[in-house]
Amino acid sequence: MPTLGLIHNSATLVPIFTEIAARVMPADVKLLHFVDESTIKNTIAAGHLQKSTMRQVVRLVGSAFDAGCDVAMVTCSSIGKAVEMAAELYDQPVLRVDRAMAEKAVASGTRIGVVATLSTTLQPTADLVRRVAAEQGKQIEIVEHLCEGAFQAVMAGDGATHDRIVSEGLTEGMKGVDAIVLAQASMARVVASLPEGAVSAPVYASPELGMEHARTVLAGLGK
Repeated sequence: MPTLGLIHNSATLVPIFTEIAARVMPADVKLLHFVDESTIKNTIAAGHLQKSTMRQVVRLVGSAFDAGCDVAMVTCSSIGKAVEMAAELYDQPVLRVDRAMAEKAVASGTRIGVVATLSTTLQPTADLVRRVAAEQGKQIEIVEHLCEGAFQAVMAGDGATHDRIVSEGLTEGMKGVDAIVLAQASMARVVASLPEGAVSAPVYASPELGMEHARTVLAGLGK
């Protein structure tokens, strides 16, 4: 039975990825979820990805493989650099959830918007998009937009304020771009709630695209 290990920084992501897996994964794929909130909380507190957190991400990936996973995917964009380090250390596939999203955005045009509610997620996501474009030999322009106060609002239980700030960022801050990348998957629900035509560019979120990529990787094992 092919097994996918999903490494999360919040238990709230477990049902989200379980639901996506039920739609996009073959019935014989088994999911194992690993949750460690310290990876994101310590990164936010420090304002950057620390070496101690990078080591912890490497350990979490190792735990997934020790538990019998064939592929490990980390579902947080803020710690992407640590995921790439783990990929160098293990023979099994280690995936960034946002890689497929970045590739899709780069294929969509040359002016790409990156929207985030945390600066610690905005920069790694923008850097990934730049790197994907460089790998493809494509010149792009990135428009970064930080939705100030949105993360604090949702952490305080004020989802309405979070959604309003993100909505303004998508409709006002992203004018004239060819594609929009959501640095946090939690923003996807705001896109779904906007009136048709409010956002002219295609909007890409990482969970669904990441899981579709993981499905492809799992299917290719043993071939």
